[in-house]
Amino acid sequence: MPQPPTTPALSLNNINISIAGKEICHDINLTINPGECHILIGPNGSGKSTLLCAIMGIKPFTITSGTILLNGVDITTYGITDRARAGLGLAFQRPIGLEGVSVRRLAHALGATHRLETAAHRLGVDYLIDRDVNTGFSGGELKRWEVAKLELQDPQVCLFDEPESGVDLQQVGVVSTAINHLMTTPTASGKHRAALAITHTGFLLDGVDATAGHLMVDGRIIETANPRDLFERIRRTGYVPTA
Repeated sequence: MPQPPTTPALSLNNINISIAGKEICHDINLTINPGECHILIGPNGSGKSTLLCAIMGIKPFTITSGTILLNGVDITTYGITDRARAGLGLAFQRPIGLEGVSVRRLAHALGATHRLETAAHRLGVDYLIDRDVNTGFSGGELKRWEVAKLELQDPQVCLFDEPESGVDLQQVGVVSTAINHLMTTPTASGKHRAALAITHTGFLLDGVDATAGHLMVDGRIIETANPRDLFERIRRTGYVPTA
Protein backbone atom coordinates (compact mmCIF):
# COMPACT_ATOMS: atom_id res chain seq x y z
CA MET A 1 0.00 0.00 0.00
CA PRO A 2 1.22 3.54 -0.67
CA GLN A 3 2.58 5.35 2.37
CA PRO A 4 0.66 8.41 3.60
CA PRO A 5 2.40 11.71 2.83
CA THR A 6 4.82 12.97 5.48
CA THR A 7 3.68 16.02 7.41
CA PRO A 8 6.49 18.60 7.15
CA ALA A 9 8.22 19.42 10.40
CA LEU A 10 8.35 23.09 9.38
CA SER A 11 6.53 24.91 6.58
CA LEU A 12 6.93 28.59 5.74
CA ASN A 13 4.21 29.77 3.37
CA ASN A 14 4.56 33.15 1.65
CA ILE A 15 6.18 34.71 4.70
CA ASN A 16 6.87 38.45 4.79
CA ILE A 17 8.76 39.95 7.74
CA SER A 18 9.10 43.57 8.83
CA ILE A 19 11.02 45.50 11.47
CA ALA A 20 9.59 48.89 12.52
CA GLY A 21 7.45 48.94 9.41
CA LYS A 22 10.30 48.15 7.01
CA GLU A 23 9.93 44.88 5.12
CA ILE A 24 13.09 42.76 5.38
CA CYS A 25 12.07 39.31 4.08
CA HIS A 26 9.77 38.78 1.13
CA ASP A 27 7.62 35.84 0.03
CA ILE A 28 9.60 33.14 1.83
CA ASN A 29 8.47 29.60 1.04
CA LEU A 30 10.30 26.69 2.64
CA THR A 31 9.42 23.13 3.60
CA ILE A 32 11.60 20.98 5.87
CA ASN A 33 10.60 17.39 6.51
CA PRO A 34 11.45 15.33 9.60
CA GLY A 35 15.04 14.12 9.37
CA GLU A 36 16.16 16.96 7.09
CA CYS A 37 18.72 19.70 7.74
CA HIS A 38 18.59 22.72 5.43
CA ILE A 39 21.36 25.28 5.09
CA LEU A 40 20.73 29.01 4.60
CA ILE A 41 23.47 30.94 2.82
CA GLY A 42 23.75 34.57 1.77
CA PRO A 43 25.66 37.84 2.11
CA ASN A 44 25.59 39.91 5.29
CA GLY A 45 22.36 41.85 5.69
CA SER A 46 20.34 39.58 3.42
CA GLY A 47 17.77 38.73 6.11
CA LYS A 48 18.94 35.30 7.25
CA SER A 49 19.05 36.00 10.99
CA THR A 50 15.84 38.01 10.71
CA LEU A 51 14.13 34.95 9.25
CA LEU A 52 15.27 32.65 12.06
CA CYS A 53 14.28 35.16 14.76
CA ALA A 54 10.85 35.63 13.18
CA ILE A 55 10.31 31.87 12.99
CA MET A 56 11.13 31.70 16.72
CA GLY A 57 8.74 34.57 17.49
CA ILE A 58 11.35 37.04 18.74
CA LYS A 59 10.39 40.72 18.81
CA PRO A 60 10.63 43.20 17.08
CA PHE A 61 10.59 40.89 14.04
CA THR A 62 6.99 40.90 12.79
CA ILE A 63 5.39 38.48 10.34
CA THR A 64 3.10 40.72 8.32
CA SER A 65 1.67 37.99 6.09
CA GLY A 66 1.96 34.28 5.46
CA THR A 67 1.89 31.31 7.81
CA ILE A 68 4.29 29.13 9.80
CA LEU A 69 3.26 25.52 10.30
CA LEU A 70 4.96 23.25 12.83
CA ASN A 71 3.95 19.63 12.22
CA GLY A 72 0.93 20.92 10.35
CA VAL A 73 -0.18 23.24 13.17
CA ASP A 74 -0.36 26.97 12.42
CA ILE A 75 1.86 28.69 15.00
CA THR A 76 2.01 32.09 13.27
CA THR A 77 0.24 33.85 16.15
CA TYR A 78 2.09 31.96 18.92
CA GLY A 79 4.46 33.84 21.20
CA ILE A 80 8.04 32.68 21.71
CA THR A 81 7.21 30.59 24.80
CA ASP A 82 4.40 28.72 23.08
CA ARG A 83 6.59 28.11 20.02
CA ALA A 84 9.27 26.63 22.26
CA ARG A 85 6.70 24.42 23.96
CA ALA A 86 5.43 23.32 20.53
CA GLY A 87 8.91 22.09 19.59
CA LEU A 88 10.99 24.99 18.22
CA GLY A 89 14.47 25.81 19.47
CA LEU A 90 17.06 28.42 18.45
CA ALA A 91 20.82 28.45 18.98
CA PHE A 92 21.51 32.18 19.00
CA GLN A 93 24.38 33.87 17.21
CA ARG A 94 24.89 36.33 20.10
CA PRO A 95 23.18 34.88 23.18
CA ILE A 96 22.64 37.16 26.16
CA GLY A 97 24.18 36.48 29.55
CA LEU A 98 22.08 35.41 32.53
CA GLU A 99 23.89 36.62 35.63
CA GLY A 100 22.86 34.73 38.74
CA VAL A 101 21.56 31.74 36.76
CA SER A 102 24.03 28.88 36.49
CA VAL A 103 24.06 26.40 33.63
CA ARG A 104 23.12 23.69 36.13
CA ARG A 105 20.17 25.74 37.41
CA LEU A 106 18.93 26.37 33.86
CA ALA A 107 19.12 22.65 33.10
CA HIS A 108 17.06 21.97 36.22
CA ALA A 109 14.46 24.54 35.13
CA LEU A 110 14.24 22.79 31.76
CA GLY A 111 13.76 19.43 33.47
CA ALA A 112 16.93 18.24 31.77
CA THR A 113 19.43 17.76 34.58
CA HIS A 114 19.84 14.13 33.52
CA ARG A 115 21.03 15.25 30.06
CA LEU A 116 23.29 18.09 31.17
CA GLU A 117 26.59 16.31 31.81
CA THR A 118 26.36 14.19 28.64
CA ALA A 119 25.56 17.20 26.45
CA ALA A 120 28.23 19.37 28.08
CA HIS A 121 30.85 16.64 27.73
CA ARG A 122 30.01 16.13 24.05
CA LEU A 123 30.64 19.85 23.41
CA GLY A 124 33.66 20.04 25.71
CA VAL A 125 32.04 22.56 28.06
CA ASP A 126 31.80 20.45 31.23
CA TYR A 127 33.72 23.12 33.15
CA LEU A 128 30.97 25.68 32.45
CA ILE A 129 28.23 23.78 34.29
CA ASP A 130 28.51 25.81 37.50
CA ARG A 131 29.14 29.14 35.76
CA ASP A 132 26.42 31.71 35.08
CA VAL A 133 24.84 31.15 31.66
CA ASN A 134 26.75 32.93 28.86
CA THR A 135 28.51 35.18 31.37
CA GLY A 136 32.20 35.61 30.62
CA PHE A 137 32.12 32.85 28.01
CA SER A 138 34.47 33.14 25.03
CA GLY A 139 33.00 33.24 21.53
CA GLY A 140 33.67 29.55 21.04
CA GLU A 141 32.25 28.65 24.46
CA LEU A 142 29.07 30.57 23.68
CA LYS A 143 28.51 28.66 20.45
CA ARG A 144 29.26 25.25 21.97
CA TRP A 145 26.97 25.93 24.93
CA GLU A 146 24.16 27.05 22.58
CA VAL A 147 24.24 23.64 20.87
CA ALA A 148 24.35 21.89 24.25
CA LYS A 149 21.37 24.01 25.34
CA LEU A 150 19.32 22.66 22.44
CA GLU A 151 20.07 19.13 23.61
CA LEU A 152 18.58 20.10 26.97
CA GLN A 153 15.52 21.78 25.42
CA ASP A 154 14.87 18.76 23.16
CA PRO A 155 13.09 20.61 20.30
CA GLN A 156 11.92 18.82 17.19
CA VAL A 157 12.85 21.73 14.90
CA CYS A 158 16.27 23.28 15.57
CA LEU A 159 17.33 26.68 14.25
CA PHE A 160 21.06 27.49 14.21
CA ASP A 161 22.28 31.06 13.63
CA GLU A 162 25.88 30.74 12.39
CA PRO A 163 26.92 28.05 14.88
CA GLU A 164 30.51 27.98 13.61
CA SER A 165 31.22 31.74 13.69
CA GLY A 166 33.76 32.73 16.32
CA VAL A 167 34.82 29.09 16.75
CA ASP A 168 38.35 27.93 15.94
CA LEU A 169 38.80 25.27 13.27
CA GLN A 170 39.29 22.43 15.74
CA GLN A 171 36.12 23.31 17.63
CA VAL A 172 34.10 23.72 14.42
CA GLY A 173 34.42 19.96 14.06
CA VAL A 174 33.19 19.48 17.63
CA VAL A 175 30.19 21.76 17.01
CA SER A 176 29.22 20.22 13.67
CA THR A 177 29.56 16.68 15.02
CA ALA A 178 27.37 17.59 18.01
CA ILE A 179 24.75 19.13 15.71
CA ASN A 180 24.77 15.98 13.60
CA HIS A 181 24.35 13.86 16.75
CA LEU A 182 21.40 16.02 17.82
CA MET A 183 19.84 15.72 14.37
CA THR A 184 20.16 11.94 14.26
CA THR A 185 18.80 11.42 17.78
CA PRO A 186 14.99 11.40 18.04
CA THR A 187 13.26 13.65 20.54
CA ALA A 188 12.16 12.25 23.89
CA SER A 189 8.74 11.70 22.31
CA GLY A 190 10.27 9.73 19.43
CA LYS A 191 10.00 12.36 16.68
CA HIS A 192 12.67 12.82 14.02
CA ARG A 193 14.24 16.26 14.20
CA ALA A 194 14.57 18.86 11.45
CA ALA A 195 16.86 21.87 11.23
CA LEU A 196 17.55 25.15 9.46
CA ALA A 197 21.09 26.46 9.90
CA ILE A 198 22.79 29.64 8.72
CA THR A 199 26.41 29.32 7.64
CA HIS A 200 28.83 31.67 5.90
CA THR A 201 31.84 29.39 5.69
CA GLY A 202 30.34 26.03 4.79
CA PHE A 203 32.53 24.32 7.41
CA LEU A 204 29.33 23.03 9.00
CA LEU A 205 28.89 20.70 6.04
CA ASP A 206 31.99 18.72 7.08
CA GLY A 207 30.07 17.24 10.00
CA VAL A 208 26.39 17.76 9.22
CA ASP A 209 24.48 15.74 6.64
CA ALA A 210 22.60 18.63 5.03
CA THR A 211 19.71 17.94 2.68
CA ALA A 212 19.34 21.25 0.82
CA GLY A 213 20.95 24.66 0.56
CA HIS A 214 19.07 27.92 0.05
CA LEU A 215 20.65 31.15 -1.19
CA MET A 216 19.11 34.29 0.31
CA VAL A 217 19.77 37.72 -1.21
CA ASP A 218 17.95 40.97 -0.39
CA GLY A 219 15.41 39.18 1.77
CA ARG A 220 14.43 36.58 -0.82
CA ILE A 221 15.36 32.94 -1.34
CA ILE A 222 16.56 33.03 -4.93
CA GLU A 223 18.11 29.59 -5.37
CA THR A 224 17.82 26.12 -3.85
CA ALA A 225 20.30 23.35 -4.60
CA ASN A 226 22.50 20.65 -3.14
CA PRO A 227 24.31 22.54 -0.34
CA ARG A 228 27.84 21.52 -1.37
CA ASP A 229 27.15 22.32 -5.02
CA LEU A 230 25.69 25.67 -3.99
CA PHE A 231 28.76 26.60 -1.93
CA GLU A 232 31.09 25.59 -4.73
CA ARG A 233 29.10 27.67 -7.22
CA ILE A 234 29.18 30.69 -4.89
CA ARG A 235 32.96 30.38 -4.55
CA ARG A 236 33.24 30.53 -8.34
CA THR A 237 30.65 33.16 -9.27
CA GLY A 238 29.54 34.86 -6.04
CA TYR A 239 25.99 35.43 -4.86
CA VAL A 240 24.50 35.28 -8.34
CA PRO A 241 21.77 32.71 -9.05
CA THR A 242 22.28 30.19 -11.79
CA ALA A 243 20.40 30.78 -15.03
